[in-house]
Amino acid sequence: MAITRWKPESELSSWSPFRDLFNMQREIGHVFDSLLPDYSTESAFTAQWAPRVDVMEQKDAYLIKAELPGVNRGDVKITVHDSVLTVRGEKKQEKEEKDTNMHRIERSFGLFERSFSLPTTVKSDKIDASFRDGILTITLPKVEEAKPKEIEVKVS
Repeated sequence: MAITRWKPESELSSWSPFRDLFNMQREIGHVFDSLLPDYSTESAFTAQWAPRVDVMEQKDAYLIKAELPGVNRGDVKITVHDSVLTVRGEKKQEKEEKDTNMHRIERSFGLFERSFSLPTTVKSDKIDASFRDGILTITLPKVEEAKPKEIEVKVS
């Protein structure tokens, strides 16, 4: 027995009161698609996809880990300007082979950009980045006064 995804709109669209509604929804979608600019050209530097990130705080530093599968290390640029850390890059699409028919393409390709506002507690001149197994790890060390300190409470 095959498992199929249930799509309630397909059942509702067979009812005559809903058929016109779904046709109108589809037509409105086509109108909006035609009005939006096409960002697939290389001249437009607008992100087509954004890598998923985790932002963590440790005792001595903040960490940002970004998933960049299929991205070459040389295609990633990290900048800091006015307390904003920006990660830019490009995930290039594989060249299509002549004897291959593509049936489905779900992976995202193209330019990406993510920006993060940095707290004043970050030493921006000591930021470090490493790239391993498709994971970009950016370490943002904290300034000394921002590190938590334990104060012993004395009982008198």
